[in-house]
Parts: sequence; structure tokens; C-alpha cells
Amino acid sequence: MFLLAVIILLCNNSWAAKKTPPPSNFKQESIQLIPKAVLLALEKNQLPSSAISIAVSEISANQKQGTKAPLVIHPLVNWRGDIGMNPASTMKILTTLTALDVLGPNYRWQTLVYTDGFIRNGILKGDLYLQGTGDPKLTPESLAKLIKNLRALGIQKIDGNLIFDRSAYDQDLLASNLIDGEALRSYNVQPDPLLYAFRTLSFELSANKSEETSEISYSPELARLKIVNQINLQAGPCEDWRKDLNFEISPESPPAKSATNPAEWQATFSGSFPKDCQKALYNVVAFDPNTFLTLGFTAAWQLAGGDWLKPPQGKSGLVPSGFKPLVQYEGSSLVDAMFDINKYSNNVMARQVFLTLALDQLGKPANVMNSEKVIQGWLQHQGMQFPELVLENGSGLSRIESISAMHMNDLLIAARTLPNGELFYKSLPMAGNDGTMRNRLLNKIRGWLHLKIRPEIRVKTGSLVDVKAIAGYVLSKSGKLYAVSSFINHRNAYLGQEAHDQLLAWLAEDGPDPKAAR
Repeated sequence: MFLLAVIILLCNNSWAAKKTPPPSNFKQESIQLIPKAVLLALEKNQLPSSAISIAVSEISANQKQGTKAPLVIHPLVNWRGDIGMNPASTMKILTTLTALDVLGPNYRWQTLVYTDGFIRNGILKGDLYLQGTGDPKLTPESLAKLIKNLRALGIQKIDGNLIFDRSAYDQDLLASNLIDGEALRSYNVQPDPLLYAFRTLSFELSANKSEETSEISYSPELARLKIVNQINLQAGPCEDWRKDLNFEISPESPPAKSATNPAEWQATFSGSFPKDCQKALYNVVAFDPNTFLTLGFTAAWQLAGGDWLKPPQGKSGLVPSGFKPLVQYEGSSLVDAMFDINKYSNNVMARQVFLTLALDQLGKPANVMNSEKVIQGWLQHQGMQFPELVLENGSGLSRIESISAMHMNDLLIAARTLPNGELFYKSLPMAGNDGTMRNRLLNKIRGWLHLKIRPEIRVKTGSLVDVKAIAGYVLSKSGKLYAVSSFINHRNAYLGQEAHDQLLAWLAEDGPDPKAAR
């Protein structure tokens, strides 16, 4: 009954008032074959045909009915397309497309600042409360703008601590839930209503060959953090720069942490680094959320010309009832976040958008169950039912998320009928140009440069251990538009890129002789 109530609620919302009927000829029989070039690539890389699913449809408009004519769908390939498969990061398509239609491209997240004190003679006496709503791009630049607004109130110094209100999310979401136990890797960062700089320290390492020394810089700026460089330069290829490098971050000794003497930290690099490396980036999740935001806010306040009467400590808490915000900072837009999510496959940003669906439509605290209800309500409103769909976090960084290639293609087709479908199309990585497809199909693209109509391939990629996936669009050399989805689930899936590239190239060439495949 609750799910039914949610669906009724969603259908009464403004985004649901403009239901688009499914394209004409949306369901037809397809060719139950694998293109020959794809089949040969599978065999070459020891991938059985039972490991892959493929769905391809040509999308065209009925020109007799004008520019707003319904789409006409011509299914081309359906190989195991109705079987639920792990889609890896292509699941971000469902999350971002739903959010684009439900929230709108101009949706913005707010970060609010409160105080329990007062401002006198340029000094804020009292604690600062930061309350987040899940901005997926609360970057150092964003924090600098927020602090500029705070400084405009006449605050020069702060005599108080930092309190972080994360009540927008269910507290269970903030606990560590790693896919592979790699707690220090950026892709495993957990959702956070106050997610600052992806909670990731990005160190830039470079070698100064003339002086036989190495240099280290980092961002974002953190207070009370010192870099200790014990790196030795050595000969060797830059590709292996991580091999002999050691990293440790720890409190300086003695760790006499107190209210007036908070912890000082040092990041130590030791071992060897190749002389030929002009630049290498070392990203690490080294601090818990409160410590990272405390050190980051403290540094940002000082960079803006502010001061603290004593170094602040940061802790979790709730904004007292009835308080009015000092600052309401509007952060990134959904369309900006969507481009980053789809082009660069940012997992935690996708999870933040996934949870925003629940927060915006059903109120706080946001949780996975409510986000799934919003998505299921949207799918039903679009006339789509995906019985095999399994959602865990909406990013594809999951061992249990599942969708069929046919239904992923249904999403791609439906996107062409939505008001913001072109924005979604442009958010997908373009082969040979940007994002995760920047270095894909380069030889093929060079071979198409002489053509009057040059093929364009915009595809979201996905990759996990045992999973390779693609989903997106191919504009062929004859001007035909294809929707294509393909998932490989197998222990040799890491070798599956060649098969997927062959599939994309086959479509760019207008799928010659599909009956030549088995």
C-alpha cells in the first residue's frame, strides 16, 4: 500500500504531469544473432556467447507526421537481451535519466550555515553549524564561495567549533560498505550530505631531473597537514611509478590532542619514483568525514583572510530547532553533475543523485528504499516495467545490481522522447573525444575522417571484476541512429572491450550483413 501511495504521489507531481507515451513499434521481434566481428572477438578472448547480452535498435522519426512525430523503432539485434545482467556503471544511465526528468536540469543542492552564537566587533562567538543536502560537487571552489558569503556578514574571526548536520541521509548510509575492502580508494567513498571534495586528497608527484629531486603538492588545502618527502628518484618507466612508492598519513608525535591542541598530521612519501615521470596523481581517502571537513573548512577560512581564536574541532550534530541560516549556498546544478557522472563514471556523485531523488520527493532522511520507490514510480509512469531490475545504490558499483540489455535500451529510446533528452545524449562519453571513451576506437575514427557524415559514438561504459558493459548511441556514417546496450558477465570479462568495440564499429558502418553471424 505504501508503494502504491508513493506512485500516486509521484504521478501528481509536476514532473509527472507530462507523460510521454512509449514510442510506436516499441516492442518487436529482433534478429537473434551476434554480429560476426563481435563473435570472432569473443572467441579470440575466450568468452563464450553465453557470457554476453546485446540489444540494438535503430531509432527514427515518422517524417510524415512532422517534427514532433513519434519515434519508430526497428530492432536489429537481440542476443539474450531479456536476461538480467550486472551492468556495472551503465546503471548510472537509469539514475541520471530519472533525475533529469524528475528534478530537472537546473535543480541545485543547498548547503546551509547556522550559528548558536552572535557576531560582535567582527568576532563570531559561538559554534558554526553546516547542514548539507548532498551536493555531489562541494569542491574547494564551492567552499570558497560559501565562505565569501559568510565573510560578507562582517565576520573576521571565529571563537567556536564546527558542527556538521548530516540528517538529510539515513545514518546507515554513512557507514562503510566497501565493494572490495579498498577503504583508501576514491571509488569507494560513501555518500555524505556534506561531501567535501569527494573526501579525497589528490597528491601531484613530479620529478625535477635537473636537480635530482622530487616535488609533491596536494589539494584541497587542509589545515595542520605537513608533507614529508622521503622519495628517491630512480630510472624506470613512468607506467610503474606506484610500484616502489610508499605512503602513510598519521598524527605527529606526541599525539597530545586536546581542545586547545588538536592533532597535527603528516603525510609521508617514501620509496622510489621514476625520473621520467613529469606528473603522477596519487588519490587517497585518508580521513574520516568529520576530520576531513574540519581541516578543509579551517584552511579555506584562513585562505579567505579569516582567523580562529583557537583551532576548531569538528563533530556531528543537529541544527537546533527554530534556527535561521546565516548563509544559504546554492551549489552545483544537476546537469553539471550529470555530465561528470556519465562522462567520468563518478560513483559517489551518482549515489548522491540517487539519494537526492528520495530526499526531494519523499523527504528526509533519504535512504535506498525510498530512492528505488521514486525510480520505480518514474518507470511505471513512462509505461515501463523492469521485473529483473535490482538496485543497491544506483551507481553500478555493486555485485547485485541487475538490468537486462533490452530494458537498458528501452531507457535509451525513451530518453529521445523526453524534454531534456538531448542534454542526456550529450552527457555520454564520446569515442575518441572525452570521458571514459576518450581513447576508444581511435583508429576507426581516423578512418572515418574523409566521410561526409562522420560516425558519432556516445556510450556510457562500465567495468567491474567479471563485468564489462556499454550502453548508449551510435550515429552511423549514413546518418542512422542506433541505441545499443551490451553486458558481459564472465571471469574473462576484462578481455571484453574488443568485442564491444567491434559492436560499436559494426553499427557505425551501418551493421553490414547481420545474417553472416551465428
